[in-house]
Amino acid sequence: MRIDLHTHSTASDGTQPPAEVVRSAVEAGLDVVALTDHDTTAGWAEAADAARRYGIVLVPGTEVSCSYHGVSVHLLSYLQDPAAPGLLTETERARESRLHRAERMVELVAADYPRLTWQAVLDHTRAGTTVGRPHLADALVDLGYFPDRDTVFRDVLTERSRYYVPHYAPDPVTAVRLVREAGGVPVFAHPLASRRGRTVGDDVVEAMVDAGLAGLEVDHRDHDPEQREHLRALARRWNLIVTGSSDYHGDGKPNRIGENLTAEEEYLRILEQATGSAPVRPGQP
Repeated sequence: MRIDLHTHSTASDGTQPPAEVVRSAVEAGLDVVALTDHDTTAGWAEAADAARRYGIVLVPGTEVSCSYHGVSVHLLSYLQDPAAPGLLTETERARESRLHRAERMVELVAADYPRLTWQAVLDHTRAGTTVGRPHLADALVDLGYFPDRDTVFRDVLTERSRYYVPHYAPDPVTAVRLVREAGGVPVFAHPLASRRGRTVGDDVVEAMVDAGLAGLEVDHRDHDPEQREHLRALARRWNLIVTGSSDYHGDGKPNRIGENLTAEEEYLRILEQATGSAPVRPGQP
């Protein structure tokens, strides 16, 4: 089986609607795809309808934004109950904070790039989208200031930039507990992606394991071979699930859907632990 467990749609910072992400998964020859938009389940219904239509298994999920002493941590939650109050409260709070952060960053960036407006950012979203820095980046590209999203992040939107504004995010240990309470399966996304910024140490991973962390996203384009081997060693030490994923964003990033995959036996371990919801399978009503 070809399994990709990390994709994004226009419900957060991807460039394709959920149904198109599912269609892209089918065109890439995948058997299973997870939709894991940032801090939202808004794309689940559309993706589920598309999965039934195109004949592919959909794993509904979310990428939960977390922060550990100022270090960004992303936690993938698979097959949780989308109405579980604890996790829902935290993700809604994070989304609201992201919105206010984006508004303030537009004000700061527009001082040097005057054609940038809040409406220009909103033009790159749709109803229910988790508004964030990628939409600000897309607006700057569309206005002709930069050639692509990656350049904007490198030159303007990095955490080290004078334009950067932090947003609320739960502690990752708390987030792991909330995902488990919601019946979901928590997997640490790209734990050693140091090219994105600072990363947490193994002690934080261990604390997350103690709270119920199920797995590590090991095979990801932002991990070099040495980092992948280190993560595999951690997975062996704590008997964690090992996943591989594309982190697909449509045209928003160079990541291609299906470029990294999860082994079938690891995927089955996720299914064994999930109690909050179930995969959407072809032929289901």
